[in-house]
Parts: sequence; structure tokens; C-alpha cells
Amino acid sequence: MRAIWNGAIGFGLVNIPVKLYSATETSALDLDMLDKKDFSNIRFKRVNEKTGKEVAWENIVKGYKMEDRYIVLDPEDFAAVSPEKSKILSVKQFVKEEEIDPAYFETPYFLEPQKNGEEAYKLLLKALIKTKMAGIGTFILREKEILGLVRPFENKILMVNRMRFPQEIRSYEDLKMPSAKAPKTEELDMAESLIKQLATEFTPEKFKDTYHDDLMKIIKQKAKGKKTKAIEEEQPESAPSDLMAQLKASLEAGKKKAG
Repeated sequence: MRAIWNGAIGFGLVNIPVKLYSATETSALDLDMLDKKDFSNIRFKRVNEKTGKEVAWENIVKGYKMEDRYIVLDPEDFAAVSPEKSKILSVKQFVKEEEIDPAYFETPYFLEPQKNGEEAYKLLLKALIKTKMAGIGTFILREKEILGLVRPFENKILMVNRMRFPQEIRSYEDLKMPSAKAPKTEELDMAESLIKQLATEFTPEKFKDTYHDDLMKIIKQKAKGKKTKAIEEEQPESAPSDLMAQLKASLEAGKKKAG
């Protein structure tokens, strides 16, 4: 693992020096883009739109278009924006994690204590576990302000969950939502029974991304010269009149499976 941010967690007058590491990795297959004619790799270049010539990384700058001209930003300009947030994830409040809607959660990162920060790190970890709380604060990562939730992970390590700011959640007002008509009592009772029948403790080990494993099987088959045939599945449709029948069938299927 390589650290992607060096800084500190600040709560009250306590600063804990930490390093930030990505906690996730993709399970997707590494597929290359190829030219259909001869299977040559497709390469992307940074090209000047006026000259058509490729531009080296060291000659690329960032700018913001204001009216009819660009305002070019230097590294010093980025460093001048909230410098205190560039090095410190300052916890502004502590909350119950269950109070936060999951829609706000984004990317998780691991936090590793740096030298002389081990004791304070352990203290914060144990305090969050005991109080069942999590800390919310902001910091700057790769020229972007990050809203982060500091919380224990498996009661062994501190994690920062990157969160979306409220303005990043789109409004659903333009979507065609169901009318306010209440469901029938019988349907609601049966739906509740089905939910209770399927209710268990969350065990993440039960879930696995199998799509790319299945795709790898097809790749190996094609490597051996075997052809694959696509299976078309029709979009399931159900009429409102079928709802009770579907609920009953679902409950019966659940009972048989449990039996």
C-alpha cells in the first residue's frame, strides 16, 4: 500500500499524525481498448486543440474560464486555499453513524498512525468504540475538499469514509413517483411478513462479485476456440392484480427453503 495523504486528525486540542491509504480495490478485469481491424492498442494523447500536437505533462497547467479568458492557477494558488485543511482533518462534531443516510457515503480509506501518534490514535479508536460514535470533519485531498467520517473498522483500525456534500445529492422532484394511494392492508401485512422472513444479520462474506469470474470463464473458452451464445432474458413485468399472488408465492418459497 502507498499513502495518498499525510496529515493529522484533530479533535479538541489533540492532533494525531496519520497516513491515509485507499481501503478498496476494483474487482473488474483489466480490459484494453483495441482497434477492431488489427487489435492494436488504442492510445489516448493530450493534444493541443489548435495545433493538433501532443503536449507533455510538464507543459500542462490548470485554468478556470472566466468570461472570455482563462485564469491559470499555480501550485501556490492551490496551497493558499484553506492551508489548515490540507494537513489536518479537523473533527467538528461526533454523531451516531446510524443517523447518516447511506446515500452520503462514498469511498473508504484506512488511517495509519505515524510516529508519536500511536497512543492518541489508540485512545480515539477505543473512545469511538465505547461511545459508538463517529467523527465528522473536512480536509483537502488532491485539490478537493473532502467531507469525511472517522470511525472504527472491525474495532481494530480507524477508517475515514469519504462522504458526499448535501449539494452533491440530486433532487428527485422531477421523477415520476407513485401516487399517495396507500397499499391495501392485506398486501402490507404480507410484505412485512416477507421482510421478517428474510431478515438476518448482515454477513458481507455471503456476497461476491461473480460477474467478472463468469466473464473470465468466457475468455478462457474463446481462447480455446469455443464460441459463446448470448442468452437473452426478458424484462420481468407484473400487473398490479398479481401483487397478492406474488407475495403469497414468495412467502411459500421462503418457507420451503427454510424447511
